[in-house]
Amino acid sequence: MELGHPIAAGNTAKVYIVQDKIVKLFREDLPEGTSSYEAEKQRYALSKGLPVPKIMDVTKIDGRQAIIMEKISGRTLGERLLENKNLAHYYMEMSVNIQQNIHRINADAFEPMNEKLTRQIGTADRLSQSQKTALLFKLSEMPVKKQLCHGDLHLFNLIMGDNVTIIDWVDASAGDSRADVYRTYLLYTQFSSELAELYLQLYCTKSGLSKDEVMEWAPIIAGARLSEGVLSEDSDRLLEIVNKLSLRG
Repeated sequence: MELGHPIAAGNTAKVYIVQDKIVKLFREDLPEGTSSYEAEKQRYALSKGLPVPKIMDVTKIDGRQAIIMEKISGRTLGERLLENKNLAHYYMEMSVNIQQNIHRINADAFEPMNEKLTRQIGTADRLSQSQKTALLFKLSEMPVKKQLCHGDLHLFNLIMGDNVTIIDWVDASAGDSRADVYRTYLLYTQFSSELAELYLQLYCTKSGLSKDEVMEWAPIIAGARLSEGVLSEDSDRLLEIVNKLSLRG
């Protein structure tokens, strides 16, 4: 299969358009079954009525794992926002409504978020053993829930055409929506504190959650993110968030 040039690249895969279909080609070093597991998550979300791309095939291309799925026409809400920042409230409110719809779904079949976070914290090289111990203890005190959590929900993972489609389900898990909200908030703070605060204010207002409830997850989610090795992320700022846990203690 001739892939050509990628149209997008993330931490785990590159994305191509081939014969009016989307091909997501995963990194060679990822564990076997990564593509199948992500495809299962996407199929589950679709079965629950969420607007996600249909999976056409899970295969290998030149020995690398790949997912072939339907191509969604449109542009991301993030791209639209960059064109007209006056519509920030409109697009952010749209994204919050979508995220709340995701959180209303029970995700029994998914990996428990607490297990995923435990694994990530354990493999985060920037964390000391005492920091890991403190984070894992705090995690053990948090409620265990089975809400569907996207894990990477932001304006650039929402494509707006005739409808809005949710993409990139690799980080989805079953857990506490408040952790998922903090994760989204953390992603926004990397680029714009103004957008991050707008997002959090809208989600809390619509859901009835308090900001404090969401912020309880801050050190855990920041510590777990240190394991991801995202080049654009500032690991020092994540460590600062983690260190606030010991200051409170």
